Amino acid sequence: MAESLNILMVAAENDALAGGKVGGVGDVVRDVPYALADLPEYEGAVSVVCPSYGFLHENPKASLGTVNFTFGSEQLTAELFEVEGKRPHSGVRQLVLHHPAFETIDSASGRKLIYVDDGAEHPFASDATKFACFNAAVAQAVLQGSFGEVDIVHLHDWHAGFYLMLREFDPSLSELRSKRTVFTIHNLALQGIRPLDGYASSLKAWFPELNYDLPTVQDPEYHDCMNPMAVGVRLADKVHVVSPGYVPEVCQPSRPQRNDPLCVFFGGEGLERDLQNAREQGRLVGILNGCEYAETPQTLPSRDEDSWRNLLSGLVAELADWYQRSQTFPNWLALKRLKQWQEDGRPRPSVVMTSVTRVVDQKVRLMQTPNDAPPLDRILTDASDDVVYLLAGNGDRGYEKFLHNLARKHANFVFLNGYSHHGAELLYQAGDLFLMPSAFEPCGISQMLAMRDGQPCVVHSIGGLKDTVQDGETGFGFSGHSPEELGDGFVETTRRAIDQKRNSESDFDRIRNAAFAKRFLWSDSVRCYLSDLYR
Repeated sequence: MAESLNILMVAAENDALAGGKVGGVGDVVRDVPYALADLPEYEGAVSVVCPSYGFLHENPKASLGTVNFTFGSEQLTAELFEVEGKRPHSGVRQLVLHHPAFETIDSASGRKLIYVDDGAEHPFASDATKFACFNAAVAQAVLQGSFGEVDIVHLHDWHAGFYLMLREFDPSLSELRSKRTVFTIHNLALQGIRPLDGYASSLKAWFPELNYDLPTVQDPEYHDCMNPMAVGVRLADKVHVVSPGYVPEVCQPSRPQRNDPLCVFFGGEGLERDLQNAREQGRLVGILNGCEYAETPQTLPSRDEDSWRNLLSGLVAELADWYQRSQTFPNWLALKRLKQWQEDGRPRPSVVMTSVTRVVDQKVRLMQTPNDAPPLDRILTDASDDVVYLLAGNGDRGYEKFLHNLARKHANFVFLNGYSHHGAELLYQAGDLFLMPSAFEPCGISQMLAMRDGQPCVVHSIGGLKDTVQDGETGFGFSGHSPEELGDGFVETTRRAIDQKRNSESDFDRIRNAAFAKRFLWSDSVRCYLSDLYR
């Protein structure tokens, strides 16, 4: 029997809208509504709402009226628009709320931003004010029926945690307590912590009349601050993390501490007690994210001389475009090296290793630590001339410098300092071995995309990586209890995978074919949403 539920998703990002994505949460918020609407056992409608940021409301499909709400002792009016998504669907509505308070313009480029970096002295100041204001508008819109009938309010990350605080403590919003809430954690490391009082960006400034319960909104470590991520965990009917393997991890503290460079286990990021309580109360659920697959059966992409030449020519074209727009030395070196391989007619190496990643601590730490013997340096030193590594990504300048220095040192390593969708596709489709040694990984999507194209992965066996990659079956995994053990594990496991590819082709092909055959379907994930989150 089909179940009729009208679901409202509240998020900071939505890649169903052009320009609406920054990170992985945008992919999930794009895919889940369509997967739900396509389920035969689901009836109802899914609506997704996010701020306009001053541009997502342009060229609307329809104006749905205005929403009056209070923020910072002022009466404000936001406009609600339905906008056209990249993929129109009768069961999915794409909505944006527009108000000047949701708009931030980068002074250097003039671009309108989704997120703002306020620096270490005032973390989240601009964004927390923006999303607190947005949530106040969303709560009033739900109350007055602007979104139509809503049975489930599905909130994504700290940006939407303010909704639960207002529902709980604002008497004028008490009717919202009858609507079931789900709170999904995509990135536990970012929590939106701001002071309770004394700043323009503080709880008192946003909602001066709110009579809240201090322990419910208070950050566990900074007692003079509120924590919207913690509020979400404490008050939602169900709390969702994006893989089953991540559930026991977030219920433990990080070891030694999350900001320690020697930290080898990333757990609850200070919210482990709240997450333990949610698990004991039956509110904490782990459901693996999905991945999109072609509707028609695919064949395993070839890894031959033609594919190698196509990879080189494709990457040279991408890099030439990047370098024309931003003449950085890393991309000058990468372009020079790839062109040389192309001009020399270099034959396809026996092993082509790849990565597509954000160059940030989570993703690159284990490549560098311990610093006196960086694991990636050891891997590249040990690799013979017929093993190359191509890594694409950008992010933290310190880690970018580390990768660039290795590219200068090792002729078998190319660091493509940027990102493009086409460049990523080239690497997924042409590589033999995908390296993803994340320090922690709530779910991960890159390993799914690599496996989808028949590329086995070397992964740190934590979180969603251990749920998707099985050592010796669909890929290669390592673990460890110290920086040295983790570094050695990464090196030895990569060596093992390289050796198998070069010397035991049949065994490697068995793993490659098993990786290619794996399916992480959104339809399976959203069926679990219906049974474990929404009911």
